[in-house]
Amino acid sequence: MSKTFFIETWGCQMNDLDTQRLSGNLKLRGYQRVEDETAADLILLNTCSIREKSEHKVFSRLGRFREMKQERALTIGVCGCVAQQEGEAILKRAPWVDFVMGPGNVGHLDAVLDGGRTVAVDFPEDRHYDYLAIDRPSATKAQVTIIEGCNKNCTFCIVPTTRGREVSRPFDDVLNEVRAALESGRVELELLGQTVNAYRCPISGRDFGALLRAIAELSDVKRLRFMTSHPAEVSDSMIAAMRDHANISRYLHLPVQSGSSAVLRRMKRLYTREKYLEIIARLRDAIPEIHFSTDFIVGFPGETDDDFAQTLSLIEEVRYGSLFAFKYSPRPGTPALRIGQPVDDAIASERLTRLFELHEQHKRERLEGYRGRVLPVLVEGPSRHDPDMLAGRTDDNFVVNFSGDPSTRPGSMLGVRIDQAQHHTLRGQVVA
Repeated sequence: MSKTFFIETWGCQMNDLDTQRLSGNLKLRGYQRVEDETAADLILLNTCSIREKSEHKVFSRLGRFREMKQERALTIGVCGCVAQQEGEAILKRAPWVDFVMGPGNVGHLDAVLDGGRTVAVDFPEDRHYDYLAIDRPSATKAQVTIIEGCNKNCTFCIVPTTRGREVSRPFDDVLNEVRAALESGRVELELLGQTVNAYRCPISGRDFGALLRAIAELSDVKRLRFMTSHPAEVSDSMIAAMRDHANISRYLHLPVQSGSSAVLRRMKRLYTREKYLEIIARLRDAIPEIHFSTDFIVGFPGETDDDFAQTLSLIEEVRYGSLFAFKYSPRPGTPALRIGQPVDDAIASERLTRLFELHEQHKRERLEGYRGRVLPVLVEGPSRHDPDMLAGRTDDNFVVNFSGDPSTRPGSMLGVRIDQAQHHTLRGQVVA
């Protein structure tokens, strides 16, 4: 009887892909994945440390697993960014955990399981990456890591500690993985990295724009996305590649974090408000139909009412299609801890509410603006909420539920007339 494993994943797309890599490796070892933790011989927590108290959530889950381990044979591993952040402290606090493994060792799971390493939180020079073993959950989409780590050292961010310094994969290795994904029937590609557009081939020096061109020109690539981009790394090469290839998404996630240059300087974001708006203008000049999503942090140490007002005015000026925002969360070891105390929580909460209210107006206007238009929609399969309908995504990543031929193959690109805009999604029907 084969052994079983359960993985619980928190956090970003990079963590999702790490889980796909871990799952694929374990299946090659003969394990079977289960969705019920009580039926697993091996439990992995693939953790995220971006938000405050993330480690508390991990130890809460581990408390539950302690009881399970007292009842039967069970191997428990803590992976991901909390594992990297806490290291051996996890074993001291939860000695029933069998191993702790950071993101840099995802490709070395075999060595951890076979060699009995209990703490693997280094960053090996050999970032072993077996793309043929990735257990991709989607029949239409493949996520592809092109760069790991980050060199930007924003004062609020723990990523350089948990993910290490920037390491780009060789250009040809990325293309080989993309070709393999296309041969398996995937037609949508999402290139991933903490600062994805900082990519530079360690062998040839070719940059992110060159990689975008090479992938977009492969046959069968219906849609090419990438995230997360850093504004300081937006280059003429990247803009030209997007402009020249219609299958590169016109939806760009470009985190700004604040609309105030004073706050951006304390965050060490490497650009001002004016520079960010200049980058937006360059992109819109080259690609008039482009639309943006972004990230904001409210309540950063020293953020004044005027600083926050500048954030609201930036949102008004750019008019983002999607937006993610959080209250500032102090992270251990980050320089922001020396800048000062966060804004009072009640004030930060009120600012966050106002920010979301403004964005909801803009999002509602965008969704309503699609009514009556025919949009290209990449079919993902039956709708989760109505199996008699199909579901897919627009170029700007909105979900569309629509009536159409139930035999339509996932991965098809269809024209869908939008009849109704709902709170977060669209509804419509296929047109000839």
